[in-house]
Amino acid sequence: MPKLGGMFNIVLVEPEIPHNAGAAGRLALATDSTLHLVKPLGFSLEDKHVRRTGLDYWQDVKLKVWESYDEFCAANADGRMWFLSTKAKQSPWTAEFQPGDFLVFGRETKGLPESVVFAAGDQALRIPMAPGGTRSLNLSTAVAIVLYEAARQQDPGW
Repeated sequence: MPKLGGMFNIVLVEPEIPHNAGAAGRLALATDSTLHLVKPLGFSLEDKHVRRTGLDYWQDVKLKVWESYDEFCAANADGRMWFLSTKAKQSPWTAEFQPGDFLVFGRETKGLPESVVFAAGDQALRIPMAPGGTRSLNLSTAVAIVLYEAARQQDPGW
């Protein structure tokens, strides 16, 4: 199996549901990516649900926890960010991902603030969905869709 040509950064801003963080951790591990969790968190990282979803892999996840969104942004100011939102206009299929990119997702109940999405311009992405269907996808499902599109772009045979 070909090896992914670099890792990505999965960023969950104020995640509320431990199962989603656990699933994102497994996705990070499967793609040699780093999982960033931006506080406040709606759960404890010691929560059995996070560990259960991450199974026995949780201790192997490259995990960075940030005290605030401002702290995360200041520490990663030179990073290339992609902001995922149902309010964005561009789809991930038009983005040109690069290893090291940050894939930024908002919390389950509110997503990212509109001001962040608006300021992101062409770096704001929306996963296409059929009109009249659901208004959003599960957070870990959305992470998987975008992360694997980014990985596919790096090495289609991966």
